[in-house]
Amino acid sequence: MAMKRIEAWFNRDMIDRPPVRFALHNAEYNKGAGAVGRWKNLKERWFDSEYQVDSFAASIRNRVFLAETFPVFWPNLGPNVYAAFHGAELEYGEVTSWIRHCIHDPGDTSKLKFDTENVYYRKIEEMTQLALQKCGRDFMVGYTDLHGSLDCVADWRDPQMLCMDLVDCPEKVHGLVRLADENFFRVFDHYDRILKDKGQMSVTWMGIPSSGRMHIPSCDFTSMISTDDFCEFYLPSLKAEIKHMDHNVFHLDGKGMFRHLDVILSQPEINAVQFVQGVGDDLPIMQWLDVIRKIQAAGKGVVVDLQLDELEPFIDAMKPQGLYLCLSADENIQPDILKRLARW
Repeated sequence: MAMKRIEAWFNRDMIDRPPVRFALHNAEYNKGAGAVGRWKNLKERWFDSEYQVDSFAASIRNRVFLAETFPVFWPNLGPNVYAAFHGAELEYGEVTSWIRHCIHDPGDTSKLKFDTENVYYRKIEEMTQLALQKCGRDFMVGYTDLHGSLDCVADWRDPQMLCMDLVDCPEKVHGLVRLADENFFRVFDHYDRILKDKGQMSVTWMGIPSSGRMHIPSCDFTSMISTDDFCEFYLPSLKAEIKHMDHNVFHLDGKGMFRHLDVILSQPEINAVQFVQGVGDDLPIMQWLDVIRKIQAAGKGVVVDLQLDELEPFIDAMKPQGLYLCLSADENIQPDILKRLARW
């Protein structure tokens, strides 16, 4: 029934209530720093596939997963791993990693080479296979976080320098984007095939599964550029990506992306938008209701993170069609929340 609700949501329909995930996105970034433990450094801990899979399995033991909340292990070496598949190096912190920008001249791509024997590529493959061996019927296995196109170029080049390149040498930027796009579908299809061969669904960090190919197109770098540049340097990649997939949920991260919203909403292959309003002054969600309504009016679904105390005013102000709610709530009150959503 949970999957029927999600399939209906992908198709801009609703069965009995909006889908709801009882977890906020990016909650892992709120963890405090921990000890390196038995590893020499944080990179060794990240690369310990046995630890990564086993610790996830331990974290879901005795937990209740209600509604459209799924236990999903997705192999993770950080958001820049696709750029690292081409030869860039990653540095590791407690809960995320960073890229070492390796292109110091936008015309020099000699340091870039996609390689399936690359240490990062092999580690993601190892984690995936190990998780498939251990998951049984306890959890889903997903694919890693993949960022191609202009975000990948920003990883290689450095976002600040890339902003200058758009003005100084746009033809070289186009060349780097072509290089970033060259192996994207090869990588996505490889992991999609591995998962489907083992009876898994298509799912990754957002925790929304699909029986087809589920993709989260995004380009956070474009929050710093004009819509004209968005259309010139990123839109062709976006169109190619979403045509290749069955279900697309665009990751709209922060109000800097709002200027591109009309272009994003005009793409028929985009099923939904994950609305990320930001933190600090960008909270609470109630100040952004007009943006969410605009996405609804365009016939797209909307993934929205809510604080628990925002739920009632949000319900009072909004129509439920097309919404996919994500909120953190104790297990003992989740059934009451579901009853409330069924009355919406």
